[in-house]
Amino acid sequence: MASGLQKQVLTLYRKCLRAALAKPPEVRPKAVEYVRTEFRAGARDVKRSQFRTIEFMIRQGEKQLKMLSRPGAVGFSSVEVKPTSSSSSS
Repeated sequence: MASGLQKQVLTLYRKCLRAALAKPPEVRPKAVEYVRTEFRAGARDVKRSQFRTIEFMIRQGEKQLKMLSRPGAVGFSSVEVKPTSSSSSS
C-alpha cells in the first residue's frame, strides 16, 4: 500500500504529464521529457526516509506545475549537476 507522500508524488507526476501533453505538438516532446527528467532526478537523489525533503520537493513541483500549465510556457530545460572529483591525478 502506498503512503500518503507516495500518493502525493504520483498525483503530482500525473498532473505534470497531463500539463505537458496539453502543450502544442511542437513543444510537447520537450515538455514531457522535462517532467520525466525532473522526477527521475528526484527519485534518484532523495531517499524515501527524507520526508521533509520530499515535502519540499512536492511544494516546488506544484509551483512548477503552475508555470508549466500556463499557455505561454514553451521553453523547458533540465540541468543535471554531477559532483566533480576533488582528487586530481598528476
